[in-house]
Amino acid sequence: MTVHALPRCPADLRGFLTRWLMEISPGVFIGGPSARIREQLWLQVQQYADTGRALLAYTTDNEQGFAFETHDHKWQPIDHEGLVLLRRPKERQERPEPEPPRNWSKVARRRRYGQR
Repeated sequence: MTVHALPRCPADLRGFLTRWLMEISPGVFIGGPSARIREQLWLQVQQYADTGRALLAYTTDNEQGFAFETHDHKWQPIDHEGLVLLRRPKERQERPEPEPPRNWSKVARRRRYGQR
């Protein structure tokens, strides 16, 4: 079993993949090609994906029962004690310091937010 997930990929690439796989949802393709065909399809996906991302998951004989590969994806596969996991990058969001409410007294603002 092979699954290709291609969010934001060109339409011609989607048409190319429908020759061997079935599109069950926009950008999600499944099928059962041989390992050689799967590798050739993945090479074509990597070449023609342009600015889109791609994810390939397929069955294999390992502890998890499947393996996956990524292309231009923020989440990167890592090996953790024999299991392959996806590491999601931390997105740093700086939180602005909240402004004290305007209807508070000066003393209450100083107690809550310090000297200003």
